[in-house]
Amino acid sequence: MEFEAGTRALLADGFRVFVEVSAHPVVATGVQETIEDAGVQAGVVGTLRRDEGGLERFALSLGEAWALGAEVDWETHYAGTRPRHVDLPTYAFQRQHYWPRFAELGGDVSSAGLDSPDHPLLGASVELAGGDGLVATARWSLRTHPWLADHAVSGTVIVPGTALVESVIRAGDVLGCGRIEELALQAPVVLQERGEAQVQIGVGEPDASGRRPVTVHTRTTGPDGATEDLWTLRAQGTLTEPGAPAVDRPEEFTAWPPPGATAVAAEGFYELLAGRGYEFGPVFQGVRATWSRGEDLYAEVVLPEQVRGDAGRFGIHPALLDAALHAAHLAPGSAGRTVVPFTWSGVCLHAAGATALRVRVSPAGQDAISVQLTDPTGAPVATIDALAVREIAPDTLPVLARQDARV
Repeated sequence: MEFEAGTRALLADGFRVFVEVSAHPVVATGVQETIEDAGVQAGVVGTLRRDEGGLERFALSLGEAWALGAEVDWETHYAGTRPRHVDLPTYAFQRQHYWPRFAELGGDVSSAGLDSPDHPLLGASVELAGGDGLVATARWSLRTHPWLADHAVSGTVIVPGTALVESVIRAGDVLGCGRIEELALQAPVVLQERGEAQVQIGVGEPDASGRRPVTVHTRTTGPDGATEDLWTLRAQGTLTEPGAPAVDRPEEFTAWPPPGATAVAAEGFYELLAGRGYEFGPVFQGVRATWSRGEDLYAEVVLPEQVRGDAGRFGIHPALLDAALHAAHLAPGSAGRTVVPFTWSGVCLHAAGATALRVRVSPAGQDAISVQLTDPTGAPVATIDALAVREIAPDTLPVLARQDARV
């Protein structure tokens, strides 16, 4: 009764927006009933909900509070990001919802005979009839995946190779072949400010040794949904069974920083990369400290808070894996070069959902590195036997995106 009396007193004093700060709304229903009984125009919102404890849920609640009339400091909310204005309809409002509900964009894929991979970068999958294979599909855009806008080279937003790697591993997991034996990136996936990339990942039948071919194709659609180009091969390679999980903690990752390693100043690191054409926004600026020992480079990387809530939905978040590779830009001979991943070999994921990593980058031949990743306790997270890179002229990215194999 005292709670109801307090609510009525606040309403009488002119308060019209109530926020329940909790992990799940408990008293919001009672507050709303008191508001309705009082016969005033007011509203109540929560902050988080059960199983919805990330920044996306909090931002939605913030928007709901703003719609009810609460004052919101949007400059603070969007600090360090690149917000974009979205055009409103030019016709008269028809009292229908205009803002998209992202959870409903894909619809109920099961009604179309498809499965949901439950993965942020994949929308649906289907195992092929008459053969032991699978096709996974998705739509990528700056509207549905706004964090990708933080990965650009000389003004061109490109989907990081780590996103293709993560998507391919997830598609392979469905068939029990989640290890990438080799994946060659044929052409970058460029995202425009408007429009989207339609994606198809195809996993074929196993050969006598159990290896499965895998391909990634995309095509572009405009803002009106019309197809603008043909299917383009973006990556192809081979998947295998992952083998026994790694359990040993390498000694050099349990004593941290590694004994005998020399600290390398990380201050100004991303400004240095910007001078080479790498325009990494806050989501992809995960390097916190770096060291060197002989030819090896070590790094401590974290997943920025803006996307940390989604870490559990990925095997390894593409932004975190991309940041783990950034230490390679400190290697001798890398100065002044703009390189992109080309061929991934021996990529195996040992643990999912990491938000922080310890990284070792070692030379693996000319223009190639090997990468070992652990969590902050030294437990294995992922290994890359070899990653070959190729140098590009940054202004050729849009051309490279169109010139490779078409279907």
